[in-house]
Amino acid sequence: VLALNGKIIEVGEKILASNGKEVDFASALESCEEAGGTLATPTNEEENKAILGIVKQYNRYAYLGIKEGETSGQFTYMNGIPLNYTNWHPREPNGKGTEKCVEMYTDGRWNDKRCNLYRLTICEF
Repeated sequence: VLALNGKIIEVGEKILASNGKEVDFASALESCEEAGGTLATPTNEEENKAILGIVKQYNRYAYLGIKEGETSGQFTYMNGIPLNYTNWHPREPNGKGTEKCVEMYTDGRWNDKRCNLYRLTICEF
């Protein structure tokens, strides 16, 4: 079970929380789902800033609930719906099918990344 010792932030209709743990993408997603949520997924600038607040608190990059779909370079929400908001770092995404997950840098920008690296877990409910 996800112990929410970290900060809990409310943004719009969402509640964001982190356990401060760094794990691979599948483990992060699993711990969020076991707690009844999913990985934090910014759908607008306000949500992106709220997630960034947690990223900055831990000073760690975090996975977002966004994955590369069947088409190389096309990223979607976990439910397969195309993104309606993005905040890519300049010249990203650039993995061309090899980097299927998305991380948030400590400046709030996004980067496509391999899914087996250890990143901060931030969930949304």
